[in-house]
Amino acid sequence: MADINLKEIALIVGVVTACYWNSLFCGFVFDDVSAILDNKDLHPSTPLKTLFQNDFWGTPMSEERSHKSYRPLTVLTFRLNYLFSELKPMSYHLLNMIFHAVVSVIFLKVCKLFLDNRSSMIASLLFAVHPIHTEAVTGVVGRAELLSSIFFLAAFLSYTKSKGPDNSIVWTPIALTVVLVAVATLCKEQGITVVGICCVYEVFIAQGYTLPLLWTTVGQFFRGKSSIPFSMLQTLIKLIVLMFSTLLLVVIRVQVIQSQLPVFTRFDNPAAVSPTPTRQLTFNYLLPLNAWLLLNPSELCCDWTMGTIPLIESFLDIRNLATFTFFCFLGALGVFSLRYPGDSSKTVLMALCLMALPFIPASNLFFPVGFVVAERVLYVPSMGFCILVAHGWQKISNKSVLKKLSWVCLSMVIFTHALKTLHRNWDWESEYTLFMSALKVNKNNAKLWNNVGHALENEKNFERALKYFLQATHVQPDDIGAHMNVGRTYKNLNRTKEAEESYMMAKSLMPQIIPGKKYAARIAPNHLNVYINLANLIRANESRLEEADQLYRQAISMRPDFKQAYISRGELLLKMNKPLKAKEAYLKALELDRNNADLWYNLAIVHIELKEPNEALKNFNRALELNPKHKLALFNSAILMQESGEVKLRPEARKRLLSYINEEPQDANGYFNLGMLAMDDKKDSEAEMWMKKAIKLQADFRSALFNLALLYSQTAKELMALPILEELLRHYPDHIKGLILKGDILMNQKKDILGAKKCFEKILEMDPSNVQGKHNLCVVYFEEKDLLKAERCLVETLALAPHEEYIQRHLNIVRDKISSSGFAEQPVSPAGKTSGVEGDKIPTENVKEVRSEPRPTQIIKPSDNKSQSKSNKLLGKNTDKETPHKTTKEIKEIEKKRVAALKRLEEIERILNVTTAPGMNWIKDVQEPERTLN
Repeated sequence: MADINLKEIALIVGVVTACYWNSLFCGFVFDDVSAILDNKDLHPSTPLKTLFQNDFWGTPMSEERSHKSYRPLTVLTFRLNYLFSELKPMSYHLLNMIFHAVVSVIFLKVCKLFLDNRSSMIASLLFAVHPIHTEAVTGVVGRAELLSSIFFLAAFLSYTKSKGPDNSIVWTPIALTVVLVAVATLCKEQGITVVGICCVYEVFIAQGYTLPLLWTTVGQFFRGKSSIPFSMLQTLIKLIVLMFSTLLLVVIRVQVIQSQLPVFTRFDNPAAVSPTPTRQLTFNYLLPLNAWLLLNPSELCCDWTMGTIPLIESFLDIRNLATFTFFCFLGALGVFSLRYPGDSSKTVLMALCLMALPFIPASNLFFPVGFVVAERVLYVPSMGFCILVAHGWQKISNKSVLKKLSWVCLSMVIFTHALKTLHRNWDWESEYTLFMSALKVNKNNAKLWNNVGHALENEKNFERALKYFLQATHVQPDDIGAHMNVGRTYKNLNRTKEAEESYMMAKSLMPQIIPGKKYAARIAPNHLNVYINLANLIRANESRLEEADQLYRQAISMRPDFKQAYISRGELLLKMNKPLKAKEAYLKALELDRNNADLWYNLAIVHIELKEPNEALKNFNRALELNPKHKLALFNSAILMQESGEVKLRPEARKRLLSYINEEPQDANGYFNLGMLAMDDKKDSEAEMWMKKAIKLQADFRSALFNLALLYSQTAKELMALPILEELLRHYPDHIKGLILKGDILMNQKKDILGAKKCFEKILEMDPSNVQGKHNLCVVYFEEKDLLKAERCLVETLALAPHEEYIQRHLNIVRDKISSSGFAEQPVSPAGKTSGVEGDKIPTENVKEVRSEPRPTQIIKPSDNKSQSKSNKLLGKNTDKETPHKTTKEIKEIEKKRVAALKRLEEIERILNVTTAPGMNWIKDVQEPERTLN
């Protein structure tokens, strides 16, 4: 075996770079979304051991919906990418390109075992540029092929060194081979097939047997004419070790998938559920079809499922000729390579083994797979194809007549393949470009129409998306997913009637429950989302909540491990005011997934509904342990801490709000609540800063505008408060509290009694029973010296709030003033009580508003707080003199305590109104990615 030199490595690396440089500018598309963007196993917060418990897509292997693709080492490399660049696709594509260059270099070393240097270089270059590899290299999930191939080839190279002098066994390379086979298998399942290649190499290459010689030797032994040769015994020992290690790996793999095969539907692989002989004829035809893609990669497609390859239902189908021709050609090469000695036959044999053996797991021969054709599974088989082409070229170029022509043809093939690869990479730039390129090749695959629709849907182009989804239903009328997509798009277009009809159509296509037969085994797990989507649609109608709940329960009965159904039902039960049942639903969902931060968050919301703030805070904290950047948990737990009244929790609340604004720098609510915290801590300058930032982000932020004005009024900056109040009332002319505060400032600071009077009169126009506005208007009458009108006004006010002591006191002040002024009219007492309170000044009543603006992305529901009327008051300075029953000091102390109590009530009101409930952030139409799993 010749070594490879730096020039050869540099040439291969340069060619790979030239072919794949533009892949660096592609995004995450197709299966990348599930394997990268939606896979929590990539996050540093997920324990490393979880990678070895979940499948390639982040689904626990124990779950029936898992696709059983166990590739933890590949996921580990994704996690390393995430560690350095999180979800920036360029680093992922760069590492794929590097791995492809490494595979090409190792493949060159393998080629030199069977070809001369020049032919080996040609085979390696052809492999490096072959367009069939774009799915494996440019598609990030194709890394499974790349990594597996590195260890696959390394294991084979290691095994070639296991033959020592005099045909002795060198055990170290064999042990290393077993380890490398295990690693290759942990990158992708087909890695185990290298054992078969090692066995063929040992018998026919290392020992030099041909099939006739091997047959003769074995026949003589069984006839007793000779003993087994020593070399054959050595070979048998090595093969037994290899086969035993392989069997052990298979047993472990079966244990990992818990003896369950993945569930696929007829849409994924129609031939797999077809009767005989359709199934056999179609599967056999797929072999020459894959070979044709290697030979002529002009029309490549990212998805070959569903109706891409029409089923062969008759022996008279013309495509059977392709199958027959392929097997004849393959058989001829097999006979040549096994029957005749010589280097040429050995090269052909190894090329055939590399083509055939790694393809077996994807061939449907032993178990069904979730695709019809997948270009990325041809990554390793293409190695055998490249060796075969290079060997054939070597034979032709040795003839002087055809030498120049062979060079011209070879150069054209490599150059055109390189151009095709470069051009094909751009198809993977985005999901829209990828699926549109696929539709140019194949228009009979409903999944392609669906995925173009998904791409347009992600761009909010719902009208165009609807056209593609409808086309998918025409191409495949019984495609449940297509009807679900149509329904979801109608819903996004606010065409609820058509949406419900589409969901009902999808529901009608679901298999009926057959007693004694496992339902889940006959349906794709994501198709059960039709019940979720339909329930989410009809629950908008308050009269159909029970019907929606029935749909959730039906989905759960079909799949007891259907986590999404429990989550959606939990939110619905909250809406139906059944928090205890909602709690049960979330606890059941947590049994299925205890590492889901959103579930802990939603459970916290249930505890708030149950008025259990301590339990709510514990669950918020649990959500943040799992996801320290969980924005909703950061925000709402901070509010809960603030409203707990515990001073020791305020620093942590502030810390969480700071983290929240770091995650959501454009959300004014975060700044506003930091301002409220600062107000609680009497940090007026800091509170002013946060309020101003909130207003800068949201100029019409009602609560921030009011509380900033209130802050100014409480810090002797009343005149600075006026322009803030003017801005508030420009946006919200019916803001009663703003009018009260403005009237108070106008009367007490600017002595503008007329302006104050207009404010209070406007309040009463909007709300004639507003005690505070009416009381303050009474004060205006008093300041205008219209004592009789002030008295009548206070009597009416007292009738509205007979238990408010301060109104009675102020009425007494007016009556005393009337008496001292010599008015003849007898004052009226609505309650039959009077209190002789001296004084010549009645204070207006002020108010502090602490309610945050509703946020559509939050979960805490508004409460119908019964203490709202009380919390609408914050008493101002009291200049009343001593009553017969209480001293002025006592009165002031009582009012001071009342102010503090009312402030607390209003702050409690704020947390209960800080957010709205849009559906527990889980209520959405479930859009499962449509992917090809292999």
